[in-house]
Amino acid sequence: MVVASLLAGTLQAAPNPEKLSLWPKQAPVGDGSFEVVNTPITVHLPDPAKANGAAVVLCAGGGYGGLVIDAEGHNVAKWLNAHGIAGIVLEYRFPKGRSAIPLLDTQRALRTVRANAKKWNIHPDRVGIMGFSAGGHLAATAGTLFDAGDPKAADPIDRLSCRPDFVILVYPVITMGDKQVHGGEKGTKENLMGRNPKPELVERFSAEKQVTDKTPPMFITHSVRDTCVSVENSRMMVQALKAKSVPVEYMELTTGEHTLNALWGALWDSIRAKMLVWLDEQKMIPHADATIPVRPSK
Repeated sequence: MVVASLLAGTLQAAPNPEKLSLWPKQAPVGDGSFEVVNTPITVHLPDPAKANGAAVVLCAGGGYGGLVIDAEGHNVAKWLNAHGIAGIVLEYRFPKGRSAIPLLDTQRALRTVRANAKKWNIHPDRVGIMGFSAGGHLAATAGTLFDAGDPKAADPIDRLSCRPDFVILVYPVITMGDKQVHGGEKGTKENLMGRNPKPELVERFSAEKQVTDKTPPMFITHSVRDTCVSVENSRMMVQALKAKSVPVEYMELTTGEHTLNALWGALWDSIRAKMLVWLDEQKMIPHADATIPVRPSK
């Protein structure tokens, strides 16, 4: 039933917000098995008259054991709407050591947005992803571990690409390596892969080690004062991207803690303003939408 609605294809915007289940029957676990679970996305669409065709899948943080779903999800989606961008809030499954699960959900979300492109007035080549903290790790993983879809898949959604066209990372966890500087990174790693992951698993989910020349452009921001997730994560990713000549905009902050004061205030406003300029430069949104004030006057 959900798949049918996804492929209906109409020019009229969906109700705002609209909540859908990513997996209509069973969700894959990653080892060939499946589980029955509701994995929702909430689709926040801009005013049809203001929509510019860009869309962002939003991955909130929470150490892979929770979701800061309002501050890093729905609130960001509503702000994106004000700039003509669709915001799709993903409530990905918590892995509990089953490392493939969050990525499978994220890949499915990206494919689902493209399956709905006509219905939601979205350009299928302007679909990005944005993640915070552990959600930033998930977004970085989606930007480095992707495929073009399976043209022979029985499910039409699985025939579509899950490569994001751009990636935005805010105070992200990046590496799963042994150099865990703060407690937040250690908890994220254990929740994703368990306490004693195999070296090949650590390698696969260390996003800085998976960058290629096919990795999409990235915007990254992180504070040197972050005591939960070390800024070295972002620096590592920037270095890896530059080594492969992947376009990257890095905004290193000298103020602000982890969560950047709950994503509120002048610092967050400055980040959002620069983010919009970057999206304009990447030709993902029109210049006019990049110059709208990030916090409209009352």
